[in-house]
Amino acid sequence: MPAAHTASTPTARQQWATGLTAFAAVMLLLSGVLDIFRGLMAIAHDDVFLTTRNYVFQFDLTGWGWIHLILGAVAVLVGLGLLGGSLWARVCGVAIASLVIIANFLSLPYYPVWSIVLMAFSAFVIWALCVGRRGASGTLD
Repeated sequence: MPAAHTASTPTARQQWATGLTAFAAVMLLLSGVLDIFRGLMAIAHDDVFLTTRNYVFQFDLTGWGWIHLILGAVAVLVGLGLLGGSLWARVCGVAIASLVIIANFLSLPYYPVWSIVLMAFSAFVIWALCVGRRGASGTLD
């Protein structure tokens, strides 16, 4: 005979929501670390990146490296907050992942493959954080 469903037993939907939040946290941590490395490369040795002429958005790569370094550091902090289950981290996670997508879109000509990978990671983070919703009781459902 199956065990009775109690209030302490998580439902399948709650387990999915918890799993997606953990997925988003790990992806945001990974994206943040990769962005930190990218920022350090641009700051320390900016001739690693491809330079293109006649691109609409032209940036100083050292300054752009600082932007990626800061975004990456914030993404790591938010990812750690997501692992702790904080509501503020869910909201900030969507915002930071959106900013990472924009920053990587603007730097596509300088390092196209890396930019596309980080944009995909961030899109997965946004999806995972938006799928799991909080119920009226404050728990994930």
